[in-house]
Amino acid sequence: MSDKKVVLITGAGSGIGAATAKRFHRDGYKVVLTGRTRSKLENIANNINAPEDILVHTADVSVEKDVEDLIQGTIEKFQRLDVLINNAGIAVMGKVDEVSLEDWNKQMLINAGGMFLMIKHALPYLEKTTGAVVNTSSVSGLGGDWGMFAYNATKGAVSNLTRALALDFGKKGLRINAVAPSLTHTDMAQGVIDNSELLEKFKERIPMGRPAEPEEIADVIAFLASDDARFVNGVVLPVDGGLHASNGQPPIG
Repeated sequence: MSDKKVVLITGAGSGIGAATAKRFHRDGYKVVLTGRTRSKLENIANNINAPEDILVHTADVSVEKDVEDLIQGTIEKFQRLDVLINNAGIAVMGKVDEVSLEDWNKQMLINAGGMFLMIKHALPYLEKTTGAVVNTSSVSGLGGDWGMFAYNATKGAVSNLTRALALDFGKKGLRINAVAPSLTHTDMAQGVIDNSELLEKFKERIPMGRPAEPEEIADVIAFLASDDARFVNGVVLPVDGGLHASNGQPPIG
């Protein structure tokens, strides 16, 4: 077994996942990049430019056979798994009378079901290395948004899944935590970023006055997976520029 630790990152083709892959490689990890679009994954792998330390494996995390093959491919390539980053997710906007059952199910299967499947099948290998799991939740998993009930439901599930699994496996030394980003410069958020009027409203609500960069989320993910956070377990950590410091009232001066 290699001395280098191995991290598996879902949704690694762009945004937070891509930034996380680069951060972990800088920290000395071998990195498994997975997502549904191979070209995006290969672009990140080429950017890292360390083929001996990278595995690109396309998978849909909502499909159990894909997950099984992904975990098996990781072990065949690197013989170990130390950190799992569950970052894959989608967002379907709309009120309850606007979202179809198909879109509800798709979002729930990927955002919450994918994490369940990844943790379930990675668990035997993470237990061997006394590893760590970091899930990407959202501030939308800590409170509600207008017109985003389905996304809120999936991220609320992620937040409580994280807490419950931390209870189940903490005594085995396996730590399970989550980050809860606010608006971040990613492909998923591009519609907000490109809407100058809406973006200004977000900036007004975020005390630091701007969206996060993917690298800023990746740095917190790396901390939660590291030995520096060895007694941090079951935490859903807002990475939101101070958004949750507010009680919701507007500024008065």
